[in-house]
Amino acid sequence: MDASDLEYRARTRSGCIPPELVSRLLEHGYTDVVALQAADGEWFCALAWARLLGERGRQNDALDVLTPYLATGWWTAVEAAARMLEDWGRIDEAIDIIRVRMEAGHPMALESYTRLLARHSRAAEAFTLLCPHTADPSLAAALVDVAGAAGRDEEAAVLLASRTEHQCSDFPWCCRGLDPDTALGLLATIRERQGRTDEAIALLHTSSTTRLDHREQLAALLARHNRLDELRTVAATDDSGYAVRQLARSLEEHGDVEGAVEAYRQAGRPGAYDFGSVVELAQLLARHGRGSEAIEVMRMQADISNGDDWVLRILADLCLAQNNPEDGLAHLDALAATRHGEERWDLYRIRLPLIAAHDGVDEAVTQARTHPESTTWYAASHIAELLADAGRVEEAVTVLEQHASTSSHELASYLIDLGRVQDALALL
Repeated sequence: MDASDLEYRARTRSGCIPPELVSRLLEHGYTDVVALQAADGEWFCALAWARLLGERGRQNDALDVLTPYLATGWWTAVEAAARMLEDWGRIDEAIDIIRVRMEAGHPMALESYTRLLARHSRAAEAFTLLCPHTADPSLAAALVDVAGAAGRDEEAAVLLASRTEHQCSDFPWCCRGLDPDTALGLLATIRERQGRTDEAIALLHTSSTTRLDHREQLAALLARHNRLDELRTVAATDDSGYAVRQLARSLEEHGDVEGAVEAYRQAGRPGAYDFGSVVELAQLLARHGRGSEAIEVMRMQADISNGDDWVLRILADLCLAQNNPEDGLAHLDALAATRHGEERWDLYRIRLPLIAAHDGVDEAVTQARTHPESTTWYAASHIAELLADAGRVEEAVTVLEQHASTSSHELASYLIDLGRVQDALALL
């Protein structure tokens, strides 16, 4: 095995058995296949098999499965082994396995090592190790988390305050490390934890007009402390939508559904560019038995957004959830009419589940096959999904076999369902 090859396959999900198909093999009882592939260099099989062995009390066997992967020095395998050891209560071994990589200079090991120490009553040691590294944003964040457990909040605050005072001389190249605004956010986290809430809020207000992450942090802080009037004030001027959504969620949690709806309607109304608030408004209405209103909200947004496919998909899903596919089809038909009946596939496919719900799967498949793009691999994928959802897996396989090279993962999943495991493995 080779670490770079393992990393490439795990990152791209190519040339390997991906995790969702490993789960599918296990769900169908093919543990022997997973075990065999684990020994043959399939990382996701090895990870799943090791976890399963650990759950069965065979911890040393589980570690044996991971040993060849650990021998490559691949960081993902190291982290996985350490996590398992920690879960099993073998803390010293977990610490040792990370420490070796840290001492070897692995760039990600120090953060994992110190967080692991802090979780197991060695926060003071972790804090000391992190103090010289506050210029690194991820290690500075770890320092803030560790400081709380170590009782060293004020020392961490002093270190961060020195970073907030830095003035960039060559923006944006100056602060490749911890920039002043990020340091402000971390300092605010400490002040909130110390009970100095007003000070934390003031810090976040300092740059929240420009930093989206600070707006989100400020909104969440106000919500945590039930300072809803202040949150309303922030929401009124926050065009990012973070504060609006946080306000609405907080009101819903407090049982004020109408207040949440009103918050969305005022600041996230259809037509505003904060589409996230529009979607959340529709979801809120649907959660509380107001499906017709939810559909209307998304229908208005679909009109405004001029046929954006993601908006139409949400509208279609709502119509299906409300057992009202005809409304979704009517909207799609009206949109198609404005385009002289021409719809590219990514829009056309949205209607297929609606047709299936209204007229049956056969009609949906028949209509799909009339589309000019119906012979493409991506259209085949959606047609196969229709058939598989109706329990017609063999037909789904027949459709996808014509596009095996471009739909290998999906085809393999259906082959596994049919018990054709070796065919699936050969394809992958």
